[in-house]
Amino acid sequence: MIDDQDERPRAGAGGGKTVSHEIGQPLDALSVAEFDERIALLRAEIARLEQARAAKAASLAAADAFFKK
Repeated sequence: MIDDQDERPRAGAGGGKTVSHEIGQPLDALSVAEFDERIALLRAEIARLEQARAAKAASLAAADAFFKK
């Protein structure tokens, strides 16, 4: 069985520290650098979601045009 966390995107590649963010987690212990890392991670995820949404919308529009009644 695949754990939900296995499918979450992670920032950074290689041997460095893996950055992740969980919605709603406490923020009081984060440093300014950690905030910057998480903001970059979330912006990249937003861009990925927007790209996937645009592809899905284009696919639906093409199907609608093909099957137009």
